[in-house]
Amino acid sequence: MLETALAGALLDRVGGHRAESAAMRGFLSRGPRAGTPTTVERALARTVLEGGTVAVPDALVEEVAAAAPHFTAGRKRALVHALAAAVDERFLPRWDGAAFDRSGLHAWAVVQMTASKVILAHATGNTHAVDDEDVRILLDTRRGTGVWEGNVLLHLSVLHALSRLPGTNRVVADGVRAALEHQRADGGLPFVTDTDTWATATAGIALASAGAPQGVLHRLAAHLVNRQLPAGGWSYTDASCQADVDDTSVAVQFLHILDASRYEESITRGIRSMNSVAGADGGFPTYRRGAPSEACMTAAVVDALALRPAGHEVRIREGLDYLTRLQCADGFFPPDWSSSTLHTVSRVLLAASRDPGRRTPGVERMTRRALGAVLSRQNPDGGWGMREGDESDVLSTAYGLIAVCGQDDPEPAHGALSFLMAAEHDGRVRGALSDSVGPRPFVFAVPVLADVFTVLALGHLAGRTAPARLGPGRSLAVTR
Repeated sequence: MLETALAGALLDRVGGHRAESAAMRGFLSRGPRAGTPTTVERALARTVLEGGTVAVPDALVEEVAAAAPHFTAGRKRALVHALAAAVDERFLPRWDGAAFDRSGLHAWAVVQMTASKVILAHATGNTHAVDDEDVRILLDTRRGTGVWEGNVLLHLSVLHALSRLPGTNRVVADGVRAALEHQRADGGLPFVTDTDTWATATAGIALASAGAPQGVLHRLAAHLVNRQLPAGGWSYTDASCQADVDDTSVAVQFLHILDASRYEESITRGIRSMNSVAGADGGFPTYRRGAPSEACMTAAVVDALALRPAGHEVRIREGLDYLTRLQCADGFFPPDWSSSTLHTVSRVLLAASRDPGRRTPGVERMTRRALGAVLSRQNPDGGWGMREGDESDVLSTAYGLIAVCGQDDPEPAHGALSFLMAAEHDGRVRGALSDSVGPRPFVFAVPVLADVFTVLALGHLAGRTAPARLGPGRSLAVTR
């Protein structure tokens, strides 16, 4: 909905492409089939559809800022104001020059922040603040013919910014044509062109945990090896050159589980890439050294390194200690790249479980609190919701099942299994299918992840049980 509203407003601004514009409005009027749009997204869509004044009061801006990591709050406020100004030139945003500091930002954040700056400068009469470097950053994303880094939201934000600068008509028109190449049959536009590398890496671990044929697993591994970036990291898609800890940690983990000797070179390069961004606090950020560390990324790295701890003992210990300091009072952790509170806590519990005999008292205490928090949120139907009080959904239940497989009481796992089997037996997936967020906290849909994490959770359960029949003609393999 967010990208479609921005594209619709852009076509209103530059003209042309009437059929594509009408299809976008059809999508916005029907609403998306997956995901739950934020109030801000609904307000933007309503403005494009009805032509009224965009309604984005301070409370909605703060709602977005609060749902993202605290260190991004200033940029999130500027982003929401820029989005509102992009769809409604009558909107009067705030100008906060401090929000546009590029220090320590990764490439995508630099571009998004610069686009927001130019849009807000135009809307507030601060065009004198736009300099040659801002323009260079924006124009550099248009050196190719497609969507830069596979990120449609960034692409549209840049086009909105450039359309407010003189002498950019041709480059904006070319950019509009590139964006429209990704318009879907339902009339809408996606957040990114694809997430194939991320989906392949997570599916690899899931399938390996469930005993999938070796030939299938090695095909996935070969694909990942071919997608590894020159410096050793992985991105979410082969259309991007911005490596991130999330994709890299999962790819490393999968290759190690499958055949550590065969993929030794790729694994070593991947670990080197992760270690290159390690923070002095023992944690890991998502993208680049010097950025604030995050709980989810730190747990992902520790979980990967713990599979081959020799030489990484200090990193593992420091990472776990960092997680103990970042744990919230309720036992969970700060927001990450999922809208489900179960996502990070399940990864933390996995990371902490790799070598329970060496856990410090602090890590033991963190583990007990995290597990207690997960158990306290289980719904009567056996599943979990994304947040406290939410109805159960498949993704959150898969995360919850992974978390409770590490303790001895079988009842929570049995309840989760019953929920997942009922959802599959009904021929439909109950609850939310989407929990991925980008930019945080806007949700986008990667439908295959519901299946991926369900298989992964069942694989973890199989590791704690004997092979069991799941129904007529179906059984769960146990990894030997």
